Amino acid sequence: MSSAPHREAERGGGQQTLERVPLELSTTESWLDPFDWYAEMRENHPVRYDERRRVWDVFRYADAARILSDPMTFSSDPTRATELDLPEPEARGPLFETMLTSDGSRHDRLRGVVEESFRPRSLVPRAPHIRDVADDLLDDVVDRGEMDLIADFAYPLPVVVIAELLGVPTEDRPTFKRWSDTLVETPADTSEAGLEAFARERRRVDDELRAYFEAILDDRRTDPRDDLVSDIVHAESDGETLSHEEAVGFCILLLVAGNVTTTNLLGNAVRCLTAHPDAMARLAADPTLTTTAVEEVLRYRSPVQALVRVATRDVELAGADVHTGDAVVPWLGSANRDPAVFDAPDEFRIDRTPNSHLGFGRGTHYCLGAPLARLEARIALEQLFARVTDVERASTELDPVRSAFIYGVRSFPIRYRAHPETTPRPQVETVDDGATTRRTDRNA
Repeated sequence: MSSAPHREAERGGGQQTLERVPLELSTTESWLDPFDWYAEMRENHPVRYDERRRVWDVFRYADAARILSDPMTFSSDPTRATELDLPEPEARGPLFETMLTSDGSRHDRLRGVVEESFRPRSLVPRAPHIRDVADDLLDDVVDRGEMDLIADFAYPLPVVVIAELLGVPTEDRPTFKRWSDTLVETPADTSEAGLEAFARERRRVDDELRAYFEAILDDRRTDPRDDLVSDIVHAESDGETLSHEEAVGFCILLLVAGNVTTTNLLGNAVRCLTAHPDAMARLAADPTLTTTAVEEVLRYRSPVQALVRVATRDVELAGADVHTGDAVVPWLGSANRDPAVFDAPDEFRIDRTPNSHLGFGRGTHYCLGAPLARLEARIALEQLFARVTDVERASTELDPVRSAFIYGVRSFPIRYRAHPETTPRPQVETVDDGATTRRTDRNA
């Protein structure tokens, strides 16, 4: 069995320790396609200790599933780690007070505040509106013959939907993107000065987010509405007793997680399909395949590639001696390509069944927003291929999202033709009289 001695490893950069990526992912090519490295690690080093990051990296499906399914042994609370540099309590951002970093009854209490709103049955009535949002976005670009899939479609769709659910202004979405990018990306400059500058920017964004949601929470206390922020305020003020920090952190988590995952899921989906034109043709001809196609994207190019857990006791993991307080990183992107679980794992099959991927995690921390992300992705792909045809990449250069756990591209230019069988939609405008919202035909 192997064991990593607890030595004086590289220090500095505060919270950035968790946000650094392995040296093997230090090039643009490896950010975009880490899968050869995953295969090598699964074969030769399925559990390895990275002294630079002071974490155990875990690459096989069985080990990753074990970690995610055992929160008693592998905690989601990073403050339990003994070898990570974390900010002092007074300097920690509001996300430290969310279900993302909580275990046990506290996690269940926080998740229960909004869980019902994200159940599939609760989302069914929202499907027609999501379809309208998708069509509105496509109306703006379909006749151009080209667009940046991320900027024009994959980002605005989920951020509009989650902003409406929360009850925050959708016109603030450029600011939401800046905040989200800062919170999920890793520092490009890992020098001491670069890390300090990154930490300052992170603190500035934390302060801006806190101020933004504190104002909205205060408004909902006196003027509750039918939205998630009002639900969070209600849980804070009645017997559920959310603290102020928990309420602010909850809003931030829902805003960021509610758009980042789906944006990259959609971007990764079209990246997969343009690389596999036969699959794209099948999907366009048979939209009933969209559900399994989304699941295959979640496996093949999962928008979340890694998670972090902390060992709460000494434990053996695939022959390695993991000690209490050690940070453990299960690489979901590697587990989802494990040939011990998936037949021909490096093949992209839009009809793959069964498909027991870990794209949304597993266990008590299974992604709360998974039903919404699946619904948005399915509707978005259905509407996209109903409106355009002959979709192809318009650039050979891709700029990866530089994150320790989120996987995707910042931009994805595509060319296409407007579908010849598509009837132009009527020009419509949204009229909001303060009580109801209706759509009217401007040409009527």
